[in-house]
Amino acid sequence: MLLAEIGDTPYNIILFLHVVAMFVAFAPAFVHPFLNAQTSDYPNRPQIWEAIAVRGQRIYGSALIIGGLLGFGVAGMSDSAISVSDSWVWPAVVLWVAMNGVLHAMIVPGERAIGEGDESKVRNVEIGGVVITLLFLVSMYLMVFKPGA
Repeated sequence: MLLAEIGDTPYNIILFLHVVAMFVAFAPAFVHPFLNAQTSDYPNRPQIWEAIAVRGQRIYGSALIIGGLLGFGVAGMSDSAISVSDSWVWPAVVLWVAMNGVLHAMIVPGERAIGEGDESKVRNVEIGGVVITLLFLVSMYLMVFKPGA
């Protein structure tokens, strides 16, 4: 017996939390390029990026992990509508793992380095932001259109 079926309140709550967590996780990918441009000549730029790095790992990194885990919950609660054998599910999981890798290996360390005054890492953060945004868009495509399902 399932905890819930598609459209039931528990399913809708998990789906809602999944979407909100992913929305929170990707907010910096859209906001940070503007912050980078606006703070390029600020004398307190390292302190700003140090604060961003701390919050990035604590808030956005956690939201990305929790959002992905909730996605497993959504898939598990959807009975036959979503199956692990669907051709889009495993690529979406791989993309989620890759997004975590880019965030934790490239973006957060780069933000920390900028916070310590190493401006050479700005490009790493920018590239990481572009990569994670592209991975996010591809995963959204997979989840919305479900190719091969």
